Amino acid sequence: MFTLWRGLRFSFHWLLGLAISLSIVIGVGALPQFSGRAIAAVLSHSEPLIEISVHLGNSTEELKFVPDHLEFIAGRRYKLVLDNPSSQKHYFTAKDFADAIWTQKVEAGNVEVKGAIHELELKPGAIAEWVFVPLKSGTYELHCSIAGHSEAGMRGVLTVAEQQPV
Repeated sequence: MFTLWRGLRFSFHWLLGLAISLSIVIGVGALPQFSGRAIAAVLSHSEPLIEISVHLGNSTEELKFVPDHLEFIAGRRYKLVLDNPSSQKHYFTAKDFADAIWTQKVEAGNVEVKGAIHELELKPGAIAEWVFVPLKSGTYELHCSIAGHSEAGMRGVLTVAEQQPV
């Protein structure tokens, strides 16, 4: 575990260094999405993990996310627990949201995935945990990308608010 954490810290430090270098070349405007609180939360894990559960569909086969509106604060660490209680697969698709966060990991079964995630497929009865830190405020679309599901109501909104000064 310690070796894994050292590797993650090295990777994040490398990425942060690249962002700072690009900011110098491109201009200071390229850096604001990396808040001090977000970086501290990722590197120290002292930020409490906020857990939010979302159901993709339900046992009566309604095509919806429950809840369908989620709110996050930039710089805080979250664990999004996704489950699919229905008898058909569903997707949690939010590409623009995924581009505005730093994903620490996604866990499903005995597998842990690291790196950029844009879409999660949950088969019937599946559970996945997505741990991330929002970096950029905004309002983002959520939908199930299976044909007809979004049109039938399986869509939602993900909102990231700016962190409040301490």
